[in-house]
Amino acid sequence: MKVDVDVRNNVKLSGHGQIPMIFAHGFGCDQNMWRFVAPAFEDRFKVVLFDYVGCGKSDITAYRVDRYSSLEGYARDVVEIAEAHDMRNIIFVGHSVSSMIGVLAAKMAPERFAQLILLGPSACYIDAPPNYRGGFSRADLEGLLELMEKNYVGWASFLAPIVMKNDDQPALQKELATSFCAADPAIARRFAAVTFLSDNRADLKGIHQPSLIVQCSDDAIAPASAIEFVHQQLLGSTLRTLAVNGHCPHMTHPKETIAVIDDYLAASHLP
Repeated sequence: MKVDVDVRNNVKLSGHGQIPMIFAHGFGCDQNMWRFVAPAFEDRFKVVLFDYVGCGKSDITAYRVDRYSSLEGYARDVVEIAEAHDMRNIIFVGHSVSSMIGVLAAKMAPERFAQLILLGPSACYIDAPPNYRGGFSRADLEGLLELMEKNYVGWASFLAPIVMKNDDQPALQKELATSFCAADPAIARRFAAVTFLSDNRADLKGIHQPSLIVQCSDDAIAPASAIEFVHQQLLGSTLRTLAVNGHCPHMTHPKETIAVIDDYLAASHLP
């Protein structure tokens, strides 16, 4: 039976341009998290928003453990969205784990993806001494996953302020905690495990699409060491640091995020 990917992933198309610009949300979020940034590109691009299966208003009945027990399953969804609408020359904008999902999608269908814009990317969150620092020990992350199982609401309330930071914007911290809690706990726990325990460092090799890497000056989730590794491995990538805190600049500092993307697109001679 043919899958309706627009229903499965709650795909929303807008904008007036010909070049597709896909915005992919991070773990525990949905497409609404792009509401401060995506509209700024609708005058020049075909803006594509969607929810990963199990998030937002996606079709939760489409969730399959075998497919979504790896980031490749989520990347396949992105490729299928592109195929369903015959999208080419895609500019993929991925936040957090979606950065690596975008890398995997670009490897699956390189003919469809032209540019990668990666916000807060980490190819591996787990430290691998002495040469790699992802920011966490495996014990740290396994403890976080254990807390999810024992006290899901408490876990969300604990993690959201760490991810969002910017205590002067408590409404955004609350929104993120609420978004975490809105997901099915079993699906969210599997997605968290796939996100935090995956190692995609080797997948960075062989990516030929030009890429922009955006980091925040103080990010507890994706430290500078992890982002610098991504920059070094993605040949020809451009690294820009925003003088802001947190892991979600598209929410806490949308003007700065729009500006750095605009600058990169202008330098790439795109609309």
